[in-house]
Amino acid sequence: MSPTILIALIILVPIVVLMVLRINAALVFLSLCLGNILVQYVANDAHSFLTLFSASDKASSIAVGNNLIKIALLLFPPLLTGLFMIKTVKGGRLFLNILPAAGVGMLGGLLIVPLLTPQLTKSIISSSIWVQAQHAQNIIVGASALSCLLVLWMQRPKSGGEEHHH
Repeated sequence: MSPTILIALIILVPIVVLMVLRINAALVFLSLCLGNILVQYVANDAHSFLTLFSASDKASSIAVGNNLIKIALLLFPPLLTGLFMIKTVKGGRLFLNILPAAGVGMLGGLLIVPLLTPQLTKSIISSSIWVQAQHAQNIIVGASALSCLLVLWMQRPKSGGEEHHH
């Protein structure tokens, strides 16, 4: 499969799932950020703990196992959030969900591609579209975070200010 098609699938599948299931993409984006923090701070300890119970000493299986742990830690929070948030976006707010959903897809792609198998990662990162995505990663992260914050702020419950004054 061509790297361009793989990148498109990695980005588009989360967008479609979030929109079709009407999942609050802003919360999924924040959960993906949490998953990335878990990868950075917990993955090595989790891998060390799990290798205590492993009989394998092969370096390649250790690297693959470490990447599987990182993928699990990265995807577990957004998958759970998605599961709990099905059908939480109603009516006209579904349109507002598009930008955070795109952010989830793009950030997810940026975070998961380096964790895939070495051959798959190498084929993807050597493509011109990946190079462009790498150059735009600051914009992707910043714009996605800002759109998620705006959507979350717009979902703030309306206070009954006038009712309390009478």
